[in-house]
Amino acid sequence: MRAVFFGTPDFAVPALEALASLAEIAFVVCQPDRPQGRGLTLTAPPVKQRALELGLTVVQPTKLRDGALAAQMRAAELDVALVIAYGRILPVDVLTAPRLGCINVHGSLLPKYRGAAPITWAVVNGERESGLTLMQMDAGMDTGAMLERFPCPLGPDETAGELSARLRELGGEVVRVGLPKVLAGGYTAEPQDDGQATLAPILKKEDGRIDFARPARQVHDHVRGMTPWPGAFTSGRGGSTVKVLATKVLDERQTLAAPGTVVQADKLGVLVACAPGFVELSRVQLEGRKPVTGAEWSGGRGVAENDRLGLPKEAKAT
Repeated sequence: MRAVFFGTPDFAVPALEALASLAEIAFVVCQPDRPQGRGLTLTAPPVKQRALELGLTVVQPTKLRDGALAAQMRAAELDVALVIAYGRILPVDVLTAPRLGCINVHGSLLPKYRGAAPITWAVVNGERESGLTLMQMDAGMDTGAMLERFPCPLGPDETAGELSARLRELGGEVVRVGLPKVLAGGYTAEPQDDGQATLAPILKKEDGRIDFARPARQVHDHVRGMTPWPGAFTSGRGGSTVKVLATKVLDERQTLAAPGTVVQADKLGVLVACAPGFVELSRVQLEGRKPVTGAEWSGGRGVAENDRLGLPKEAKAT
């Protein structure tokens, strides 16, 4: 089997390693090096770093629609291209360059959660099952025919980061199991039901803002879905930003307190009213400070009963 691999972040590394054990990899395609850290040091993406360790050729095109990459792929006489978390939409001439086209490992059970952030939005929406889908790529956004779905349970307190770590490892297994079957013609492609499709748009920092006017369970799901990035947050005293790192659902019954009201702040922790229910803010981080427990936050007098979280700087609790 002669193949090319498309991928960029650490999430794609096990799939690259699996492909290297199965095929002759003509080259690896990933996004360009980016400035990172406070010093903005130009840093290679994890897939590039691992590919070079494996002795593979890496290309990092800045343009995909000028025909150069497609021509390079056709000249390589590829059987297949494997794509996982590359981060850019592939044009038709690239999709059709390998003999068997491009096969994608997508981070959801399609047709749910098409798009750039399927793991995060599945957690935010309180799904109890996640997984990966092996699919034949087409010109749409994750709209190609499905070859096989690989489900796994999603725990009620599991964060997006924890789920991503599990799916990262599952990606290698999907490649080892599925790609030989693709080459052998063992799959019957199943078109997606567009009527069942949902979207998982790219994340913005503002998506992390907590809305305490939602039920306690949804607030909890939002916090764990936004962990580790972009991070869940609310506003505290004076409109200061409070990062919420972990929560617990303590009650889902109706409360008379206004959403965002701190109903308890003592050595037992910080409880906040939702609509309905209560969540405990079990771990938080204030601006410029280290993470602390809710009890430590209260003990340091950074929060008190009857404070109102989530208000803009000019607003005051009434």
